[in-house]
Amino acid sequence: MEIDKAIRESDDRRLKTKYNNAINVIQRTLALYSIEEVAFSFNGGKDSTVLLHLLRAGYFLHKGEQSCSNGSLTFPIRTIYFESNSAFPEINSFTYDTASKYVLQLDIIRSDFKSGLEALLNAKPIRAIFLGVRIGDPTAVGQEQFSPSSPGWPPFMRVNPILDWSYRDVWAFILTCKVQYCSLYDQGYTSIGSIHDTLPNALLCISDSSNNQEKFKPAYMLSDGRLERAGRVKKVSPSICGTAIANVMDNVDSHKSSLLKASAIAVGDEILFGTIEDQLGPSLCKKLHSIGWSVSQIAVLQNDIDSVAEEVERQKASHDMVFVYGGVGPLHSDVTLAGVAKAFGVRLAPDEEFEEYLKQLIGDHCTGDRNEFCNGNYQQPYNLGSQETFGIQISQMALLPEGTTELLHHDKLLLPLIKCQNVIILTATNVTELDKEWNCLIELLRSGGLSLMEPYTSKSLTTNLSDLEAAQPLSKLCLEFPDLHIGCYRKSRQGPLIISFEGKDKPRIEAAIESLCKKFHRGAFSEVV
Repeated sequence: MEIDKAIRESDDRRLKTKYNNAINVIQRTLALYSIEEVAFSFNGGKDSTVLLHLLRAGYFLHKGEQSCSNGSLTFPIRTIYFESNSAFPEINSFTYDTASKYVLQLDIIRSDFKSGLEALLNAKPIRAIFLGVRIGDPTAVGQEQFSPSSPGWPPFMRVNPILDWSYRDVWAFILTCKVQYCSLYDQGYTSIGSIHDTLPNALLCISDSSNNQEKFKPAYMLSDGRLERAGRVKKVSPSICGTAIANVMDNVDSHKSSLLKASAIAVGDEILFGTIEDQLGPSLCKKLHSIGWSVSQIAVLQNDIDSVAEEVERQKASHDMVFVYGGVGPLHSDVTLAGVAKAFGVRLAPDEEFEEYLKQLIGDHCTGDRNEFCNGNYQQPYNLGSQETFGIQISQMALLPEGTTELLHHDKLLLPLIKCQNVIILTATNVTELDKEWNCLIELLRSGGLSLMEPYTSKSLTTNLSDLEAAQPLSKLCLEFPDLHIGCYRKSRQGPLIISFEGKDKPRIEAAIESLCKKFHRGAFSEVV
């Protein structure tokens, strides 16, 4: 069988592992159900194309070579195709050409997915359907390799042989096995939906200034598989490159005139016990103020998944950006990622792209199956100042919130930063590391639409006035200048009262200071240099 032969002859150990796992799922399914009880949902896309050829190989291996006649084996698994008026013509053409080439038993459904599936299952004894769903797909949340259909749907078993495959794995299979795929992928499309919401991926755009035409590299040249759905947008204009990479990332806020608000969450029992002092929070506040953002709060939480989940859920709904630090890693106390996942209502799932970075960082000692890692069966030690089990370390660190995570790559960072919508997870453990992560983050998010606003200006005065003398005039001053932050504090009970003014309009700060000075005798205040 040409597919199995191509994989066996490949030097890609990762692809071999993925292939073997998928074949095992297919063979288990064919052992559990008769051939009349299984079906395959094909939509002409890259994932279902991969699944088609995995099913061909799996069925061949299941039946054995003795069943072959003249070097070929018919493919008896019923194939379901939901035809839509909004599908690309190229998708329809590829589907029918593929059905003809491999003699597929094609059931064409032209109604909506649910009612069409109900009618088909009523007419045929189908109990299990193979799907090309992968982690990161909108429909993949909560699914396993074998998952019963959702409540309210006709009962059948969803079988997902490529659930843990990455974008890179899909294209590695297609190119290694030299199978045909829809021509749209050679035109820069990386994820294909309908004609109304799908564009070529802007990251593959090749600008041609000579004739103002837009050209695109093929889909398999996309370096970051997490951005495969970047072309799934509303078609608002014929220009793709003009939208730039800002369409790829989530804009924090497009209104420059509004006040952008951030918050920070520190996770660590060691802070609450007083074992260490939180230095990252104050440093992060200064950095946010330097780009014109206000910080409403810093929360310090214990190492508890529910505590992290509740706080992240609350803050992400009321802030433009939330920064979380501490509690990231493979240790029992590292609960941050699990808490963030719970806040978004998703599970922690293996992330192929992130695992690759971890392997490259730590060393290419790990070539086995991820399931072996997760079960702790891979026992080759990794020694970098410790004797921790390498496989367990990798498996735990490569779990990220499913379907919401975006990896932000920068050549100055050993590992990409983790972004879940408006939640940024920092791995820095000291101010020096935070400085590096922050500079890279600002550079990355600036190209993705981050609003860098006018930075805050501050000025401080000192006075020997008592709190009682200063209280009422300062209250009135706050009413006169509601756009400024006017604060008061003492470094010691016997020390002078320090009055701080913060805002984005320097003349307004000067006006507030002048107004305050007029309320008291000359020389009552001194400016802090």
